[in-house]
Amino acid sequence: MAGQGPPPAERRRRRNADPHASQAVTVPADAPPVQAPPLPYASRYKQATRVWYRTWCEAPQAAAFTVTDWQRLHMLAPIVDGYWRAAEAADAKGCRDLLGEIRLSESLLGATHADRLRGRITIERPKPTSARPAVAGGGDSGEVTDLTARRRRLADGA
Repeated sequence: MAGQGPPPAERRRRRNADPHASQAVTVPADAPPVQAPPLPYASRYKQATRVWYRTWCEAPQAAAFTVTDWQRLHMLAPIVDGYWRAAEAADAKGCRDLLGEIRLSESLLGATHADRLRGRITIERPKPTSARPAVAGGGDSGEVTDLTARRRRLADGA
């Protein structure tokens, strides 16, 4: 009798498999910015708030936004504007309170790498192109030449 416990079941199944793996979203990092709805009452907001909104419009994950995601950003804009105004007035408590709400709402939209991992949002990076010149002796394999051996060959006249 080998091992401990009951024998493994014939139709064994992993219990910790991700049940939502099929709902993962992949967005290209180098895609052109989406046609985002304009920020309502943009002229009323500070420049920093308008830059914040434009940053979200140009973020890769904005390609996956739906109407409700844009609505959340529009609802968050006055809070972001209040944060910038509190920061300008050196109101530390006001900044802290507003920043907590901003962080919470932005995390639901995939603001940070960890937020995107939780939301199963993958930003597809473009494949790097080989812009390096061919390495002597290494062909186009991308190998690095040993400089000591190269210097010896040059000194020997080879």
